[in-house]
Amino acid sequence: MAEAVVRALYGGSTSLNLSSKKVREVPQCVSRLSNLSVLLLNNNCITALPVELLSLQQLEELNLGNNALKEVPAVLGHLESLKKLYLYSNQITLVPPEVLDGLQNLVVLNLNHNQIQRLPPEIKSLRKLRHLSVLDNKLEEVPDELGLLTELSEINLTSNQLSFLPKQLYQCKDLTKLHVARNKLTSLPEGIRALTKLQVVDVAGNKLSMFPIEFHLLPLKELYCEGNRFVRCEPVSSVQNVEVLTLKELVARFVLSEDRNRSSLVHRMLPHYPSLSALLASGSCCAVCLGPFLTTWLECVHFVNLRKDMKMRRSLTIPVRALLCSYTCFNRKGQVYYGVATR
Repeated sequence: MAEAVVRALYGGSTSLNLSSKKVREVPQCVSRLSNLSVLLLNNNCITALPVELLSLQQLEELNLGNNALKEVPAVLGHLESLKKLYLYSNQITLVPPEVLDGLQNLVVLNLNHNQIQRLPPEIKSLRKLRHLSVLDNKLEEVPDELGLLTELSEINLTSNQLSFLPKQLYQCKDLTKLHVARNKLTSLPEGIRALTKLQVVDVAGNKLSMFPIEFHLLPLKELYCEGNRFVRCEPVSSVQNVEVLTLKELVARFVLSEDRNRSSLVHRMLPHYPSLSALLASGSCCAVCLGPFLTTWLECVHFVNLRKDMKMRRSLTIPVRALLCSYTCFNRKGQVYYGVATR
């Protein structure tokens, strides 16, 4: 090991490979390699990093995978040039917020196979992050701030304890791969249609009953969804109550309809009433008549074939959620939506 460091020091090397050397402590002399851009320390027994490593201001890639770290070393927060950071297969339980604040140029972050229960909101500091992998941890939730990482291309949260995903996730418009298999998800948040570049979705081994609205309009190439609790198309008798809309709902539907007409008085005046605009923002439209409504009148499902409807190789049929504004639309001939019965 010493020979490798000396050789790098006198040769002006920009990379140093100390992987699989049974290293327990990183030699402080490594901090003298100020031109280092790549440092490989994986497959060792390292429990901490010396503070002197903050002198490695040119370092762009650091691999600390398969060591004995119990938290993300604080010194990493001072390595502002880091673009790739690998911390897989350690014993990490904590990700200090102050460390993330200093990693604003990070592109790849791999925290696989640790014991992390939460990611701090300060993850929003990683504005250039493209690949985030926290596979096989103990995550119980993901912070809303993840949606601020708008350059994310791939997220892997497989094998955790997640029961929900934040709706802000769909602000990551460049996302192409979403892996959330083997969690405890009962639903995916509405708005996934915004991810127009999404190609791969893996939700296998969760507790999903159906996919969110307009899921079938995504340009997916791969979908893995085995081992969920999807609703099935079975005949069940239904009871249709008399439709009685509240005055609030009637007015909301009128305003929403008028707002579609850019020349209408309602459309021009609505920006002057921000609280009303905020209320109407939660509205939706009927899958049959396309008319707007504020609250869900009838929750339905339709069954989509991956090969026929989404041009994928598999011929699997999946349930996709749909909202209808009234029983009038529900009973219309030719529509392909089914009411959802609970047992």
